[in-house]
Amino acid sequence: MSDDSTQRFNRRTFLKATGAAGAAVAASGVTAATPGREPGPKKDEILVGVSAGRGDVEAQVSQHVPGNAEVVHSSKTLRYAAVKFPSKAPEHAKQNFIEAITKKDGIKYAEKNATHQAFATPNDPRFSDQYAPQQVESPAAWDEVSGYGDSGVTIAVVDTGAQYDHPDLEENYKSDPGKDFVDDDSDPRPPSPSDEKHGTHVSGCAAGVVNDSTGVAGQGNSSLINGRALGPNGGSTSDIADAIRWATDQGADIINMSLGGGGYSQTMKNAVQYAVNNGALPICAAGNDGSSSVSYPAGYSECMAISAVDSNEQLASFSQYGSKVDLCAPGVDVLSTVPTDSYAKFSGTSMATPVTSGVAGLTLAKHSSLGPSDLRSHLKATAKDIGLSSDKQGAGQVNALNAVTTQPGSGGGGDDGGSGDSTTSTASGTLSDSYDYDDYSYAWEYSSPSQVVVELSGPSGADFDLYVNTGTTSAATPSSYDYGSYTTDSQESITIDNPDTSTEMQIDVDSYSGSGDYTLTITEKK
Repeated sequence: MSDDSTQRFNRRTFLKATGAAGAAVAASGVTAATPGREPGPKKDEILVGVSAGRGDVEAQVSQHVPGNAEVVHSSKTLRYAAVKFPSKAPEHAKQNFIEAITKKDGIKYAEKNATHQAFATPNDPRFSDQYAPQQVESPAAWDEVSGYGDSGVTIAVVDTGAQYDHPDLEENYKSDPGKDFVDDDSDPRPPSPSDEKHGTHVSGCAAGVVNDSTGVAGQGNSSLINGRALGPNGGSTSDIADAIRWATDQGADIINMSLGGGGYSQTMKNAVQYAVNNGALPICAAGNDGSSSVSYPAGYSECMAISAVDSNEQLASFSQYGSKVDLCAPGVDVLSTVPTDSYAKFSGTSMATPVTSGVAGLTLAKHSSLGPSDLRSHLKATAKDIGLSSDKQGAGQVNALNAVTTQPGSGGGGDDGGSGDSTTSTASGTLSDSYDYDDYSYAWEYSSPSQVVVELSGPSGADFDLYVNTGTTSAATPSSYDYGSYTTDSQESITIDNPDTSTEMQIDVDSYSGSGDYTLTITEKK
């Protein structure tokens, strides 16, 4: 038995560097406005508003303009002047000017001459018949992302087969479109299209080709692959688990699972943990029986659970809900692609889930460095509160515009935003054989962290497991724990949103089999 006395981690806090403002700008003389200004973006200009009663707008502003800038335009009616800086002027020079001039008497404001564009309206002829993209603000987000998305982002649809050559899907499906785990072949096309419309519909909700003059639009132009794990009568745990593993190995960033009903399964739990550990975020349907708890796989801590709302942003009558719901999304009468070369409206948390997956893909097109845990946090932090209780909406309705325009870690929009600060602590140890274990007690750095991630990295030839208790002083054990991660290897991870910090966190590292060294890492996020 190794030393099982309670240990406390040495915490290392990572502080963000804060830049200091530079020196004040120098004054300059009056410069005449430039006539005949060209239309279009003017990113090098600062607009300065002058209080009424302060005389000539241009004269008031010009006396505070630095020598490398000039007043190029003014409006007597709206009482502002445009100050143009050289194109090579650093951003901090403009910011310094804004800070300095707003301190002067009579100056009401100073701000960048921001670029505005009409929101993208794709040429898909049935876009006007849709409401889901508009409700989650995907069209506004498209203005922020080149090409309406990024083909380098991959969404795996684990579902029935899909008509991957549908005119409104073919461009976004990869040339190797997937694998059939039901019939054990390389073609995920549904053999009975009239009985297997689901996967095609889900594909279109997520990534029906945007702006292709055809049919409808998904949430963005991510790439699609399909793991056919369900037939007309459903699918087995093993087929679904294999499809998750396959999708992960194919490099999927997001795994959409609009399926459930089998109850808790360790095989499935291991599969979704494999996905997260290897860079894929599972996004899953909460379920459609209207009950107050979500189904599996949505119920696993590794997965995002998605409830469904209607076009009035009310919880759908069929949608399951509960404390494990992460987000909600449109899921009633959602228009999308179906076999063969057609379109239909379906309802279900099955539709809300790929809407969320599509937004997640669009988010990665803008913020490509986000891993599964950070992507999950970011989607929740930027969700829109639509006034439902947290057990019905989770952090809120997924919102594409917020997700792509908000810098990850800066919070904003939802219940789990946080400041972006984090602290990481590590401990290491050795387990000598089966049933050996180490117990730890972890003292919280933050009073109310938005999330804590506990990770175990052990030897490749052993099977170490991880167990956690919160809100109690009782040690976690394999038979008594709040959160557990016990895959078939020694790479374990537990993510807890809004953890209970009323007591120190209790952690157990347990050897199911084998021996060797391990490292335990805890990351708190504010």
